[in-house]
Formats: sequence, C-alpha cells, structure tokens
Amino acid sequence: MISVDNLTVSFGGWDLFKDISFLINPKDRIGLVGKNGAGKSTMLKVLTGEQPPSSGGVSRNGDCTIGYLPQQMKVADTTTLYAETEAAFGEVIDLEKEIAHLTEQITVRTDYESKEYETLLHRLNDCNDRFQILGGLNREAEIEKTLLGLGFKRSDFTRATSEFSGGWRMRIELAKLLLRRPSLFLLDEPTNHLDIESIEWLESYLKEYNGAVVLISHDRAFLDNVTTRTIEISLGKATDYKVPYSRYVELRNERRQQQMAAYLNQQKMIEQTEDFIERFRYKPTKSNQVQSRIKQLEKIERIEIEEEDLATLNIKFPPAPRSGQVVVEAKEAGKSFGEKHVFSDATFTIERGEKVALVGRNGEGKTTFARLVIGESEPSRGVVRVGHNVHIGYYAQNQDDLMNGDFTVFDTLDRVAVGDVRTKLRDILGAFLFRGEDIDKKVKVLSGGERARLAMARLMLEPYNLLVLDEPTNHMDMRSKDILKNALQKYNGTVIVVSHDREFLDGLVDKVYEFRDGRVKEHLGGIYDFLRDRQLESMRELDRANSSAAVAAQSSGPGTNPVPGNRSKGTAGKSPANGATSPAKPALSGKELYTLKREADKQLRKAERDVEQAEEQIMALEKQIAGMDKQMADPAAHGIDLSDGTLYAQYNELKDQLSKLTYRWEESPQGPPRKYYTLTDKGREYLATLDETWDELVGQIRLIRHGK
Repeated sequence: MISVDNLTVSFGGWDLFKDISFLINPKDRIGLVGKNGAGKSTMLKVLTGEQPPSSGGVSRNGDCTIGYLPQQMKVADTTTLYAETEAAFGEVIDLEKEIAHLTEQITVRTDYESKEYETLLHRLNDCNDRFQILGGLNREAEIEKTLLGLGFKRSDFTRATSEFSGGWRMRIELAKLLLRRPSLFLLDEPTNHLDIESIEWLESYLKEYNGAVVLISHDRAFLDNVTTRTIEISLGKATDYKVPYSRYVELRNERRQQQMAAYLNQQKMIEQTEDFIERFRYKPTKSNQVQSRIKQLEKIERIEIEEEDLATLNIKFPPAPRSGQVVVEAKEAGKSFGEKHVFSDATFTIERGEKVALVGRNGEGKTTFARLVIGESEPSRGVVRVGHNVHIGYYAQNQDDLMNGDFTVFDTLDRVAVGDVRTKLRDILGAFLFRGEDIDKKVKVLSGGERARLAMARLMLEPYNLLVLDEPTNHMDMRSKDILKNALQKYNGTVIVVSHDREFLDGLVDKVYEFRDGRVKEHLGGIYDFLRDRQLESMRELDRANSSAAVAAQSSGPGTNPVPGNRSKGTAGKSPANGATSPAKPALSGKELYTLKREADKQLRKAERDVEQAEEQIMALEKQIAGMDKQMADPAAHGIDLSDGTLYAQYNELKDQLSKLTYRWEESPQGPPRKYYTLTDKGREYLATLDETWDELVGQIRLIRHGK
C-alpha cells in the first residue's frame, strides 16, 4: 500500500533518518516507537507529504487515502459540534445535493427519448451508486455512534465548537478523521485527551477497522491492544519487529545484548590493532604489517550502539507522618456550577494508607472532587472533610496556574522550601533531570514535560501523608511513568490519583471511585477488576433494555408485530378476559430504539455466523455417519473387521455429537419458515455439566479474590 524507499531526512547537515526502507501493508497495525527526538512525528509528516525528504521517497498506490491526526491542530469554532463533524461527509453532502438537482431536472423534463435525458439518468444512477458506497444513508447513525463513543453527550451535538476545551476539540478532529474512513490512519498520541471508556472504544474501533494504522503513543496498554507490529526508530535507522510493544521490548533487550557483545568485541579488536600500529609504526621490518593493519581499520564497518538513556526520574517520596485512620470523608457531597450539575450524593471514606483512583469520563467531576479535598473549592451540598493530622501534597493537571513563569526553576522551589530541605534543593532538582544550567531556566520557557517534572519535585519539599495527583503521567515517557509508579507503590502514605492510564493504575490502586452520570460509585479491586465489572454491568443493562423493548413491543396493542426473535405466546398482544385495557407502556424514543437495534444487529450477525458453523458441522457429521452406515451394512465388501468394536465406538461418538446439534424447522410469524436450533436431552445434560463447572470456577475465583 505504501512503500518507504531509502528515505533520508537531514537538518543542517545532520541526518535524522538515513536510508530507511519499509512497507505498510493493508490492515497493518504498526506502533512507531523510539526515544524523544528520534523522529517519530517527523516520519508521520513525511508519510503524509507535509515534510519533504532530503532523498529517497514515499510511494503509494492510487487508491490509498491517508487520515492524519497530529498532536496539535487548530479546530474551527464557527459552527456546532454536529455540523463540524458532518463536514467529514463532504463528498456525501455534495452527492446528495447533486442527486436532488438531477431528480428535479428529470421530473420536469418530458423529452424521454432524447440523448440529454439518457445522460441525466446515467449520471443519477452513478451518483446514487457512489452515495450508497460512501454510506450516505447511514451518515447520521455513524456520526452519532462515533461522537458518543468518544465521550460526547447528545446534548453536546448542538453546542458551538468554541465552547469546548482544547482536549475536546482534539476529539472533534479525531471523530472527523474516523468518519472519513481512510485507507491508512496516522495517529500521533491519539489518547492524550481521552478518558478510559473512550480509549477502550477507540481500541475496539481500530482493531476492527478494515484499513491500516500507524500510531505513536506512550500508553503501553493501548499499543499492546491495538498493534501487531512495532517499528523502532533509533540512530537514524528503522528496525522492524513483527510483534506488539511488550514483546518488542523483550526482543529489543535481547538484540541490544547481542549488539553490545559484538560492539565490545569490535572495540577490543580495534584497540589491539591500534596498539600494534602505534608500537611498530617506525620499525622498517614491520612496515608492511603496519600498513596492512591501517587498511584493515579503514575497511571496518563500525558497530553503533544507541547510548542508553539513563537520565530518568529518581524519585523517593519522604516518609509520611502518621495521620488519623480516616483521611478523607465524603457525606452526601455534591457540586454544581450554576445550573450545571456535576455530581451529588457522594458518600464514602478513604482510610490511611489506601491508594485509590478517581476515574470516569471527562467533565464528570474527578478534578472537581480533588479540589474539594485540598480545600480549593467548597461542595454545593453535603460535606467533604479531611481527617486528623492530614498534610496534603497536590499535583495539578494544569501547572500554569500554580507556577510563576518569571521565576527560575531553582527559585520556584526555593520560594516554598523551608528548613533543612533548602540545602537539598539541587539534589532534588537533579533527581528530576534539572542539572547544570537547567536550574536557571525560567518556568515560562519550559516544555510541558519539564513543567510536570518541576511540579512533581515540589512534592519532595516536605513530608506529606496524602498525595492528590491529577493526571501525573501526562507528558511522561514510559520509563519515567514506571519509576513514578514504583515510588508511589513504596510510599507509605495515602494516595488519590486521577488518571486514564490503565497500565499506570494497574498494581498501584486497590480501590476505584467511578464518576458517572452525576453519581460516584465505589469499586473494590484494581483498575482491570473495575473495567471487567463495568463491562458486565453494561451487558446487564443491555439485557434489561432489550427485555423492556420486547415487552413494550408486545404490549403496544393489536396489529403490532412482535419484536423479531421474540415469539409471542398465549395471550400476548390480547386484551384481558374482563375487557379491561392494559396500562400503556412508556414508548421508547427513536434514538433509544436505534441504539437497541444497533446492538441487536450486532448480536444477530454473531448468531448467524454461529448457525453457519453449526450447519457445516451437522453436514460433515451426517456425511461421516452415512459413510459408516454403508460400511457397517456390508463390512466384508469394505474389508472391515467389526469384532474389536472400534468402528462401533467411533459411530456412537459421531451420533452423540450430532444429537447435540439437532435442529428443527418451524413456521415463522414474520414470513417464510425459519430454522430453529434446540437442545436434545443429551445436549441439556452437557450444558448442565458446563454450568456446574462454571459455578465451581466462579467460587474458586471469589475465594482467591475476597477470601469468601
């Protein structure tokens, strides 16, 4: 699909890339990795054509289309969310207008036999075909599905784009990109502004997408769940690993060890050769040997090893002073901003030493609650209070509000430090990679990652027993996130962390508070326990919704067709015997029905695939049994000895398998006869055995997890 051939990109005589070549095939899922400054984002720009190469080139077939999401982009703010998103269907909208125009022309014309009339008909047919191919009829459904998947609410659809923050504007651009359905997605840190639910939705979307994906991300879980191939950019070269990120890390370490061994051997040989040349350079009897060794050194292809980046955070939090048993207590707490309701009825307790996560969609109140804890804001109702002897250290998501841009790095700490810790400021800054002249930089010239590190360094200035951390891993690379996580795991105080990074939260927190739909719900266990519980809850909600829809359809009165797949029985749809009228059921909205239908269609497609597989199995089994029937009817003619009973055993096994797949035909009230699969007695016995096994397994898991 796309071929990168001997690509070289140079800046000021320095080669960022040198003779790089690789292929991007249809349906590839590629993670582009490398240390900061290696050229990952530049590579994406070269693939799009935004950055011209110094030499070499990028070639792609004529049908290949590219969708590119950079880290930063400008978003239009002169329209509504829905209208801006609909712009992704520009060609569809143009076709719709042309179809309307052509239809109007054809309607008013009467020259049916003319060449012009025939041309109009052909053009209308072509436009309709193209409209269908581009999914014009499903435009509204696709827009709604994508916006809801990325965390927007239906009430947001009519809001002006100018009302959204920068993070939400990036989601708008991502939605437009997904709706265009290009052949190749180029995504540069797409999860930066997404919550966990939206990240999981994007993962599922990309895994099922029919095109290719190349992405850059510092989210290890996201890379592992989406990619199947990893391209590392290092020392101006590209190394292709046909594995996901975690496996790539293992293979890279093995490869680096091999390279290091080869490098050391080569350096030893070079050293010995240079020593020989130096010793015998001026001896006439050795001149030929010396010249030979000099030529040998000139021909050697030097092995290069990327310098290991050991400059990582070296964090160790000071021991936490002892606090009371109850660190944070919320009782029926709620917060509103004018008419905007954020959350209410939050009632829970965080005790000493607990490490908890606040999760949920953006705008549901996680940061708001963190500010209630630190006393920066007051609840609109209820109480949020901290316990006895609690000293709070706060890491804010937006550091610009907490640091003066005109102060230097050193001054930022020096102005808040007190006591003996002032003598250790340079050591603390060194642990956060501020060394030499870096400490004299002004805050306003620091990058986002440097400001994040400086804010984290401030937490080292005094011993806190409660750390409130709002998105602490933003702008951190994977290695720094691991070091911060390890430091927090060893910290003996209480931690409240707001984060969407699943890999960071995994193994760190033992309790999750979910902010959702104006409520706060407590989940015991780690982040992946919460995600599994959340998925099961969503499935139960869907089941309840489907049941409600079926009841509503059956109770909507005479003449109404039942919901497909739910056959009415007995008196369903009839009036009671005494003639009384059944109470009316609340009707579902069009959007609710669409949501149910979308999920039902998904389940139906799965069921159809299962039926096809079952039919194939039945046909194969019936064919085998028929062959064995023929053999056993005349064993002598087929040279078969039935005395050992082997054939009978095989025959009975096949019959048993077939009995579990028995089907029957029934009349369908919606049309032609349909095939229904039913369980036989043996099938029911087999299913009961599976149920017992499952119950036993669930009991074992509950015992391991909860001790009961």
